[in-house]
Amino acid sequence: MLHSAAPSSFNMFPFGHAPQHNAQVPASHPGDMFHAPHHHHHAPQPQQTEVQHKPRFLFKMPRVVPNQKEKFESDEFLKRHSREGEVRYTGYRDRPIHERQNKFLSACRDGSTEIAFIGTGFNLMMSFETSCPTYSPAHKQCDFDREPGKVHLRAPFILNGVCVRWRGWLDLERLDGVGCLEFDEEAAVGEDAKLREQVESYNRRLREFEEQSKARSRHLAGLVSTSHSQFSSHHHLQSDLLLEARKKQLELAATQQSI
Repeated sequence: MLHSAAPSSFNMFPFGHAPQHNAQVPASHPGDMFHAPHHHHHAPQPQQTEVQHKPRFLFKMPRVVPNQKEKFESDEFLKRHSREGEVRYTGYRDRPIHERQNKFLSACRDGSTEIAFIGTGFNLMMSFETSCPTYSPAHKQCDFDREPGKVHLRAPFILNGVCVRWRGWLDLERLDGVGCLEFDEEAAVGEDAKLREQVESYNRRLREFEEQSKARSRHLAGLVSTSHSQFSSHHHLQSDLLLEARKKQLELAATQQSI
């Protein structure tokens, strides 16, 4: 966020110069400028020991939700755009109509375009395949041959964790048309399989992480018990030495009194 004015206590300095607060400049002699500069010897700084970071356990956000079909049928936003509505090409709005027509045609042939639902203002940046590998018209994502003067598009993508597909057409002259969102069953099956595999991988890594944590805790507990036993033996030895010295002190005192 940019602020319109800086606080009164804010000072600006040229790049490479640090601020000096209440610094007293020593008086200099005119002849000092010809003398050799003084070399200041700084004490070597102690080397910083490397900090051992704890192992991190990272999760990657899943691409889809567990129940895609149920989410598609219950989500109000998806339900609203699953009904056919008017759409419009939104690219190069400040250019003349003939230039926008050429841009739209070129973008469709390259496999991308941008449209918006007129009723809701929902904008889409769509990508699609310009060639059909199965040679089936039903799977063709960009079709200029179905109707003269129109292009029929089918663009798959993931929206709100649900595999959907925009299906519709646009007029090549008016740059508007009709379209809607539909549930992409085939893509949803593939994403569900990836989601299950990802969850299983996370559960396996979580179990390994817990086992490593338990092993580390057991190792630390063993070190603590060993240190405690060594301290106890050392403490007992020190107590015995003190008692022996006290006895000798008492014997010496008794001998001096008898003399």
